[in-house]
Amino acid sequence: MSVNHGANLYELSAKYGFSKEDFMDFSSNINPFGSSKKAKQYVIDNIDMVSMYPDPEYVELKKSISTYCKCNSENIVLGSGATELISSFIGTVNPKKAVLLSPAYSEYEKELNKIGCEIKKYYSKKENHFEIDPKDLANTVKEGGYELLIICNPCNPTGFAFSKDQIREIVSTCGCYVMIDETYVEFTDTSKYSSTPLVDEFDNLFVIRGTSKFFSTPGIRLGYGLISNEKVKEAINKRLDLWNINVVASRMGEIMFVDDDFINETIEHMSKERDYLESELRFLPGVKVYNTYGNFVLCEIVDRRMTAEELRNELIPERIIIRDCASFDGLDEYFFRVCILKPEENILLISELKRIFAE
Repeated sequence: MSVNHGANLYELSAKYGFSKEDFMDFSSNINPFGSSKKAKQYVIDNIDMVSMYPDPEYVELKKSISTYCKCNSENIVLGSGATELISSFIGTVNPKKAVLLSPAYSEYEKELNKIGCEIKKYYSKKENHFEIDPKDLANTVKEGGYELLIICNPCNPTGFAFSKDQIREIVSTCGCYVMIDETYVEFTDTSKYSSTPLVDEFDNLFVIRGTSKFFSTPGIRLGYGLISNEKVKEAINKRLDLWNINVVASRMGEIMFVDDDFINETIEHMSKERDYLESELRFLPGVKVYNTYGNFVLCEIVDRRMTAEELRNELIPERIIIRDCASFDGLDEYFFRVCILKPEENILLISELKRIFAE
């Protein structure tokens, strides 16, 4: 399996002679409308805070996350991005056998391999539109005696999502730890699809989120995990460094998690643009579009007129980058994924795709 997390803009800019800013990166999955203006303005107005240590307990940051996620602030652990927390949790619970929903983000498998864990891949299938039966999944995990189940919800790259009620059913049935990566859940209806309130109810549930995608802040490296299991929580914290969240990330988090204007405007803009992209992509001849709850859309070139790599290569000279999904285990070379960018960029993507598929 190839480990590939999307476009390397530095490499592409050198190869094609464009600046990184010239590219329209439909592979990145980052909120294109930017980050919280309130949080950024606070940093500008208080730049001298870089001469201060952060609060080692991060009381105010955890309070903002607790309000945002509707869970107990005592059940929050902080990390420098979601990937650090994925690694810390897997290393802490140290499962001998785990179930991994596939296709999925490659870091899960990478971390499981580090500890020599036996991995069973539970594949979502295109003939079922990548939808998964929660009862069958939970029974598979329970009957196999697995110690960990990993779910990306909504799933990257398929876009499928379990509801909160379905997650409750899985967690209460499977009899093992369940790690849920909610990197993309904020782009959909969190009241229906987010599991964050369930961590106060189940001590075998660990929910991970980052701020790179929805809050458009990959540069500050802020992630958080939610778990009520005291033993596991203490063990994870022991793995993390003191002051592992820098003061800028901490202060920005305190503000942006409760910036309702930013949150609501982002949801409104992204929902509108997702509807546009899904609708227009469905008109492309020879292309199948799969339903999504994320900020991206998975497509398949069903008439096999070209591969996703060939399509990607044809779009790059137009400064457009899409994600060739052949590196995802369970998908083939005819799958590609596009994320949601700004309206004018989405319109240009559709125009170029219509040109290519009309030829």
